[in-house]
Amino acid sequence: MTTTTPARTTARLDPKGLAPEVSAAMGELHRAAVRAARAAGVEPELLELVRIRASQLNGCAFCLDMPTKDARAQGETEQRIHTLAAWRKTPFFTERERAALALTEAVTSIQDGHVPDEVYAAVREVFDEPQVAAVIWAAVVINAYNRTAISARMVPGAHQPAPRT
Repeated sequence: MTTTTPARTTARLDPKGLAPEVSAAMGELHRAAVRAARAAGVEPELLELVRIRASQLNGCAFCLDMPTKDARAQGETEQRIHTLAAWRKTPFFTERERAALALTEAVTSIQDGHVPDEVYAAVREVFDEPQVAAVIWAAVVINAYNRTAISARMVPGAHQPAPRT
């Protein structure tokens, strides 16, 4: 029998307020990962797909709310967002996106055999080393945020994407 956690309108606790130094460090880690991705030439839209997919796998509603809104603000289609959980079964994702999504799933689900050689080989066919590192860092950062938000039962809904520049 599966038990579900009821939806909450209040969080268990406020990790940002209770440990502001850690929250600030996580924010800086996120910003550093974004800068590395930008410097390596990884598309911002691809990073949102990575964040959404990891958050789907982890079941983090708070962390699904944010990147889906950000992806839409960057022009991502509803069709691709809605079918991301079944990306292998659709024609909507590029080879590059598929490689990044497979790597994201492997990094997120390390209990399933770590990152298989074939996943890494596929990533290296379409990304150079700095880009691979950037995708890995994006997956690692969102996984850390997922675990924080899930543990604290952070409530989704309040995030608003930054205006496009």
